[in-house]
Amino acid sequence: MATVLDSVFAPKSGEDGAILIGLLGQGIQASRTPGMHMAEGEALGIPYEYRLIDTESLDGPLDLDGLLTRLAAAGYDGLNVTFPYKQAVIPHLTDIAASAAAVGAVNTVLLRGNVRIGENTDYWGFRESLRLGLPDVRKDRVLLIGAGGAGGAVAQALLDEGTRQLMIHDTDAARVQALVARLGVRASVVTDLAAAAGQADSIMNATPIGMAKLPGMPIDAALITPRHWVGDIIYFPLETALLKHARALGCAVLPGSGMALYQAVRAFNLFSGQTPDPKRMWSAFEAAETMT
Repeated sequence: MATVLDSVFAPKSGEDGAILIGLLGQGIQASRTPGMHMAEGEALGIPYEYRLIDTESLDGPLDLDGLLTRLAAAGYDGLNVTFPYKQAVIPHLTDIAASAAAVGAVNTVLLRGNVRIGENTDYWGFRESLRLGLPDVRKDRVLLIGAGGAGGAVAQALLDEGTRQLMIHDTDAARVQALVARLGVRASVVTDLAAAAGQADSIMNATPIGMAKLPGMPIDAALITPRHWVGDIIYFPLETALLKHARALGCAVLPGSGMALYQAVRAFNLFSGQTPDPKRMWSAFEAAETMT
């Protein structure tokens, strides 16, 4: 483990009721999740610390099992897990909650001594974001790009929100085929993006393409038309190239900020046992915008 990560393993605070959480991911320095959690902890009077565990700081390959062991020993109560570890972490857990098993990915880990419990709050986070952000859009036929950890959560949420035909594209053929097999008859593998976009009511991005470190669009801009509503799971940057283009065409858009907020609301509840205030957490999310 690189020495730059030594602060990650600093002992947990000895304050009564102190909670220590980490975010495990790659290239996560722009994440607003820590700010939301710590602001809500302060509002509720909980000694709450949230640390970034950015694997871009590693000198060598990541030993996930060893990392989890060290984090538990340092007093961590849990982790959020983001790209690219939402599926890779699963073999290193002792139990998987139904929320994670249903989508085949984990974005939240509860550490209870030697017990590591995998949860998924992305599903609930995306479903709430869609329900509140675009309540009246047609969802009959959706083109979903990305079959990774977040893609599985988005896919299940769309089906549960009434999507009848979910067309899924991913550059990893085995991964997309496995996801479609798990989801059932309303889901299908897509190789021809142009044909699928022509049929779809919506184009939804669940890949990392569009992040600050992976700029660009996951689909040819010419395939997007004003009749589509367009969504993205990315929230840094908040306005991805995909959403900027779609908005300019007059499309209804669903930014990744809603999913980021509501998955954090659910995760905070799992970590602390307390019911957070989404409006307060949203204020913390927005406050981070003024500092970037």
